[in-house]
Amino acid sequence: MKLLAIETTTDACSVAVSDGDRWSAERHVEARAHTRVLVPMIRRQLVESRLSIDRLDAIVLGNGPGSFIGLRIGASVAQGIAFAAGLPIVPVSSLAAIAAEAFAAGADANLLVAQDARMGEIYVARFRPGQDAQPLQLGETELISTDAFDASGSCSVAGGAWRQHKAMVADLPASTRVLDIELPDARFLLQCARQELLAGRAVDPADLEPGYVRQKVAAVPGQRP
Repeated sequence: MKLLAIETTTDACSVAVSDGDRWSAERHVEARAHTRVLVPMIRRQLVESRLSIDRLDAIVLGNGPGSFIGLRIGASVAQGIAFAAGLPIVPVSSLAAIAAEAFAAGADANLLVAQDARMGEIYVARFRPGQDAQPLQLGETELISTDAFDASGSCSVAGGAWRQHKAMVADLPASTRVLDIELPDARFLLQCARQELLAGRAVDPADLEPGYVRQKVAAVPGQRP
């Protein structure tokens, strides 16, 4: 499979291209720079991979949760390319991309991934490794108050929320491993995309539904629809 992966849901804007077992990738970490750097990164990585858009099989999109603006930028670019080239989009959880990198780094089988959602809340999901260390999500992604967070049992944790909300780390069991993997990377979207494709979860670009989790950007905690 020839795939282009785009991840823009945090301050890290990344692009990866795969052609079978060959891949190349680029990452740029800078707040509010996605509109400036994303398209040039895509062009460079396609050249690096010696691929053109019309030779791709699908576009892989880091589909949140995360920054609303970042997700919209990535989704718009992915849809534009997909519409023009007649390609499907493979939406992948950005938290799953972090989980894939964490398992590759030796995370425990019980893994919590959490990202800051602002307004005193976090996005959190639990994963375990599946076949070939592919992350399998257990249950739904939750949007919860940092005050309501509770972790028990032996586990590893990853994601940016642990750095931003130190009190949550203090409440973790003593056996917890806090991994230094904070931001999703398009390289690991490629890894996750394989299982999504096998499961038939590629979508027409017109049917893409951004994974906001919080559906109302200005919602007050406790007053979400």
